[in-house]
Amino acid sequence: MTAGTRLCSLGELSDNKPLRVELAELDVAVVKVGERVFAIEDVCSHAEVPLSDGEVTDCTIECELHGSRFDLRNGKPTGPPAIRPVQVFETTVVDGEVYADLDSPIDPDAIEEK
Repeated sequence: MTAGTRLCSLGELSDNKPLRVELAELDVAVVKVGERVFAIEDVCSHAEVPLSDGEVTDCTIECELHGSRFDLRNGKPTGPPAIRPVQVFETTVVDGEVYADLDSPIDPDAIEEK
């Protein structure tokens, strides 16, 4: 079993600072919040600007353009004007490298916000 697509090394991440990773399939914002690492599609579903340019608070990321916020755990918008979720992906860290399963986005309704 593979760990998925390599996104970055854990050492490249700073707490609450999104890192943009450009891949052939899509761009991903990787965010470390405490001990957790999240991977979210790097485009706001409202204005199509990079979420990696926004700010992270707790487990949400804010789009810098219009202030839409998205839950890093499930991609659901938590504040307008966005109304559609963005894709999020399960991450694993193996030997200090961050991987994500980009073929199987997390179902936004499968994870409850806390």
